[in-house]
Amino acid sequence: FHSLVGVAAVATAIASMLLAPAHSAAVATTGALIHKASSYVAAVIGAITVTGSIVAFGKLQGLLSGKPFILPGKRVVNIAMIGALVAFFRFFMVTSALSWLYLASAIAGLLGFIVAAGVGGGDMPVVITLLNSASGWALCAEGFVLNNNLLTVVGALIGSSGAILSDIMCKAMNKGLLNTVGLLTPPPAQRTSKASAAGDDAPKVAAQVDVAGAVAKLAQAKKICIVPGYGLAVSKGQYPLAEVVKMLTSAGKKVVLAIHPVAGRMPGQLNVLLAEAGIPYDIVKEMEEINEDWDDVDVTLVIGANDTVNSAAEDDADCEIAGMPVIRVWLSKSVIFFKRSLAAGYAGLENPVFYKDNTEMLLGDAKAVLEELRDSLKQAVN
Repeated sequence: FHSLVGVAAVATAIASMLLAPAHSAAVATTGALIHKASSYVAAVIGAITVTGSIVAFGKLQGLLSGKPFILPGKRVVNIAMIGALVAFFRFFMVTSALSWLYLASAIAGLLGFIVAAGVGGGDMPVVITLLNSASGWALCAEGFVLNNNLLTVVGALIGSSGAILSDIMCKAMNKGLLNTVGLLTPPPAQRTSKASAAGDDAPKVAAQVDVAGAVAKLAQAKKICIVPGYGLAVSKGQYPLAEVVKMLTSAGKKVVLAIHPVAGRMPGQLNVLLAEAGIPYDIVKEMEEINEDWDDVDVTLVIGANDTVNSAAEDDADCEIAGMPVIRVWLSKSVIFFKRSLAAGYAGLENPVFYKDNTEMLLGDAKAVLEELRDSLKQAVN
């Protein structure tokens, strides 16, 4: 949807200039200058939003590799394109020639592609919120182009809220915004994990468990922690999860849910989904709260999460997510992962927690597995 806003902004800016009666450099009234400047800004930001959103969509859907695209001389290229956009703005304001607007839109689109492609899959939620902000500012500029106060106000609200969300997510990931997107900073050096550096390429085997085994573990547990992730949101499994939570609570189990700050596509997405399903908010804990209280957790169910519970962030200083705060699920007595497969997360990293002695994998679609777990729990209760 962000890309559609960008397309609309670019098309509106160009069409407005084509239809404008004051289409010459001789006209230099305040209104004409504001119209030209707004058209240029709307086209540039809109073009960045279009290509950036397409790349982000491709990475989130698995159509593109989650690894960052390393462009040789990326920093120089980005600075050159930003400089060109500034110069073209000057030329456009002086000459009113639409060729400068076309060129600026093309370069801005290329810049959006390079920046978004250069961000790893694990950092894509930040890119999503940045693109959300960009679409808002494009809409705001579009409001000036069309002399529409509503578009201007709504666009400013979307743009500022998206910027605030981006800052919140970067702080949660213990990263700076400019370092995350790599706009003006050198591309990160290619890193090699500890296992790869040591030549540890031996095949690893993750223990697996079926639904009956998971039910047996839950029946013996006193305290259960559930860590939902983006996979839960994609599968729309919040409703069977709510039923599972209700049954476990009714059986006298202490159940808590732990939410990572960047779980999902943006902060608060999973909180909203859980509230929508009727899960009591008082049992939903933040990462900082649960990370101090693992001693008495008997079973942890990780549902559709990967990078946010990856122990490599703390144990491997050479991995791409090193330093990012994660939920330390491996500290509980038993961990069960609900995942489609053993594939890596959006960051493209193997999760060492999969192969720990206290971890078991329950493979399958999150919603389907939760429904089967719910039905098995009902039979066990009966």
